[in-house]
Amino acid sequence: MKVAPVWRALSEMKRFELILIHTGQHYDDNMSKVFFDDLRLPRPDVHLGVGSGSHAEQTARIMLAFEPALMNADPDLVVVVGDVNSTVACTLVSTKRDVPVAHVEAGLRSFDRTMPEELNRMVTDILCDLLFITSPEARDNLLREGVDAHKIHDVGNVMIDSLLYYKADADKSRILETLGLKEKTYGLVTLHRPSNVDDPAIMIPLVDALTRLSEEIPLVFPIHPRTRNAIERMGFGFPGGRVQLVEPMGYLDFTRLMACSSLVLTDSGGIQEETTALGIPCLTIRENTERPITMTVGTNRLVGTDPARIVKEAREVLKHGVKGAKVPDLWDGKAADRIAQVIARFLNEQS
Repeated sequence: MKVAPVWRALSEMKRFELILIHTGQHYDDNMSKVFFDDLRLPRPDVHLGVGSGSHAEQTARIMLAFEPALMNADPDLVVVVGDVNSTVACTLVSTKRDVPVAHVEAGLRSFDRTMPEELNRMVTDILCDLLFITSPEARDNLLREGVDAHKIHDVGNVMIDSLLYYKADADKSRILETLGLKEKTYGLVTLHRPSNVDDPAIMIPLVDALTRLSEEIPLVFPIHPRTRNAIERMGFGFPGGRVQLVEPMGYLDFTRLMACSSLVLTDSGGIQEETTALGIPCLTIRENTERPITMTVGTNRLVGTDPARIVKEAREVLKHGVKGAKVPDLWDGKAADRIAQVIARFLNEQS
């Protein structure tokens, strides 16, 4: 979702040779191939096929596989997105090979170093030559860490670029009919973070909270492979049939499902932003967020993992909605165009 608008904006300039590399960190068809199809991205020029593993193992595999691809391509710039292991691995390899790197979605901080994504973000940002930020507090975070202000560029949010660009396609999705749903009559759930789903002491109470909430509003739960494995391993489920577990779905189907929901409960980062842009109430099941602007001006509430609080906050939102929320500045669907312009100027200066 972050690569597609940047790829499109750079392609439309007709002045760059673009090489698309898929590391294979997300390798399941439901978590990868379907997104290429929905977003109309070209087939990757290189597929590293690194697969799963521990954080150290996966990062090391990506670095080992990416280095020969980098040397073969000999690029003037590498663009990385987000905060996953692929992001930091490709940044490390590129900078060690003296290749400039641009980071899309820079400067986000949860201030929780137990989160692998936080470490990925911090290492990536300190090494990059271009830092594209989504909101003002990201600039403050980077300056506090000693980043040169000239590297930082306010561009907006490419996630919202994709959301707006593909909205007409998402509106054609038949996912509601497939699942037997009607607009604004259900809640949507996503849970995948290891800190939530791997620990029975946290996951079992979360299941209880969702079960209790489903007595008031049906819930649809596209279940991440990691979460499904955790539920099966722990040997519990959702009694009563009001929580509908479904397979992971493509971008267009999920966007339609999210846009038509009454409420979203998630531990995802990007969904906090998308629900803010859509005006959908969102409860983030985490103790912190690296996207505080979704709380200060948007529709997001941070509710932690306490089941009583989750149910209470959900009832409050269902009863009263979210008042006074707005879409942050520059979340206008043109972030990738701004990124492309900055990249063009940078490469001109480099040459």
